Amino acid sequence: MPDSVSKPAPRRSGHPLLYTALGLFAIGLLAIVAIFLIPLVSDSDPGLWLYLVAMAATPAGLLLAIVFALWSGRRAR
Repeated sequence: MPDSVSKPAPRRSGHPLLYTALGLFAIGLLAIVAIFLIPLVSDSDPGLWLYLVAMAATPAGLLLAIVFALWSGRRAR
């Protein structure tokens, strides 16, 4: 009787592009949270660098995650 149960494909480790995307997005979200928390904790305004990090890292991480999803979802024919 032949064995009809096929073995599952071995799991691949995560792709560096995905980790980079998640890291950038997380840094951007932390910067956004810090922008709202700094005025509550102290009487000072958040620095310009915090706004720049939030405006650059969050969309870059989201864009890289979309690129990774589209690139890894392709099937080879």
